[in-house]
Amino acid sequence: AELMDVLFLCYMLCVVLCSRCRCPAHSNSFHGGMKMASSNIRYGEGVSREIGMDLQNLRAQNVCLMTDRNLSRLSPVKVVLESLTKNGVKYKLFDNVRVEPTDTSFKEAILFAKNDSFDVFVAVGGGSVIDTCKAANLYSCHPEADFLDFVNAPIGKGKPITGALKPLIAVPTTAGTGSETTGVAIFDYTPLKAKTGIASRAIRPTLGIVDPMHTLSMPERVTANSGFDVLCHALESYTALPYNQRSPCPPNPINRPAYQGSNPISDVWSRHALHVVAKYMKRAVRDPEDLEARSSMHLASVFAGIGFGNAGVHLCHGMSYPIAGNVKTHSAKGYSVEHPLVPHGLSVVLTSPAVFNFTAPMCPERHLEAAHILGADVRQLKRDDAGAVLADTLRQFLFDLQVEDGLGALGYSLDDIPALVKGTIPQERVTKLSPRGHTEEDLSQLFQASMKLY
Repeated sequence: AELMDVLFLCYMLCVVLCSRCRCPAHSNSFHGGMKMASSNIRYGEGVSREIGMDLQNLRAQNVCLMTDRNLSRLSPVKVVLESLTKNGVKYKLFDNVRVEPTDTSFKEAILFAKNDSFDVFVAVGGGSVIDTCKAANLYSCHPEADFLDFVNAPIGKGKPITGALKPLIAVPTTAGTGSETTGVAIFDYTPLKAKTGIASRAIRPTLGIVDPMHTLSMPERVTANSGFDVLCHALESYTALPYNQRSPCPPNPINRPAYQGSNPISDVWSRHALHVVAKYMKRAVRDPEDLEARSSMHLASVFAGIGFGNAGVHLCHGMSYPIAGNVKTHSAKGYSVEHPLVPHGLSVVLTSPAVFNFTAPMCPERHLEAAHILGADVRQLKRDDAGAVLADTLRQFLFDLQVEDGLGALGYSLDDIPALVKGTIPQERVTKLSPRGHTEEDLSQLFQASMKLY
């Protein structure tokens, strides 16, 4: 079944509602406007078996298929390979994608892509695989570019992408990143021990094939951490600085960022994703055979991806990058990797109670609504209670899912806070979308408050 008809109807509904909106957040005159962008999405049990026909329809002659070594032995990749073989599609396999990719692992994949003449790219895996494939497509189509040319400023040059890329089909196997819908590719920049990325609508997949059968292979902790990414995507995009309060306006539409701030269209997707997370995430984590719950979380990842892919995220994500980048010895349960790892969703969610307690004064109604969706009774609460109640609701949610007790449980101490703050400062692409301005001292206090949760 296709989601595009539903997406279009919801889009048109939102446009109509937006034209009638007179609320303070959306009634200001703003000559910069906003833009809605997303990949085409196909959803349904078994739809990944159609990918061979999709590649035939694209008249693909030489396909680059990317995945990681663990997935290369599992059902999702086997199903895709069977479809390619059945339909006579020629391909070459790159299965050395790194979980939580780095600049080095990106460059390895880029070199693989440059050494051949691929006309279509296919990514089968989680956000790490899809993001790596986006980068390989981008730089193989711009062989003259330096690696930092398209990387977000201030780490890179943040140049706009003007040349055409090859079609990319993403087959997500986790319910978290939403990378199949977005023009964002995230990696660890090892010289700074912090994450950064590439953000441009030009790199978003042509098609996302969302097959909920693939999520049944996710271990419990992978399911949990992927779900936390969905949770924070929804919360951060819904509470981000409104699009019409951003400045300055880009001088040319090509310079309009992928992350534009909260807006009436993204709000629909983010809010709906939050409802799905509240209803199904605990079930999906606790029962790997609960197809309804895991299918719903797979769709929630798409919904939140459309939301944050246009609105953006803010402090939880900005602070998560140095948390993941400065990892020392933490070994993540459920992940088949040989290096220390703080999974992305975990690094994001551990600061969420402190962050939303901090941002609540700027849009308390939205924070109260989020707490209500996640199960809190907010009927007798005042606007001033918004931050505390959402923080408490998130702590209980994390406790119920047996999440590590704060950054301290990952091996961090108060002595590490200066390095964590230093790693957050370059993440202005997302941190500037916080609805509340912040200083380095504010960041220090947020990291300190996240050392222990319960």
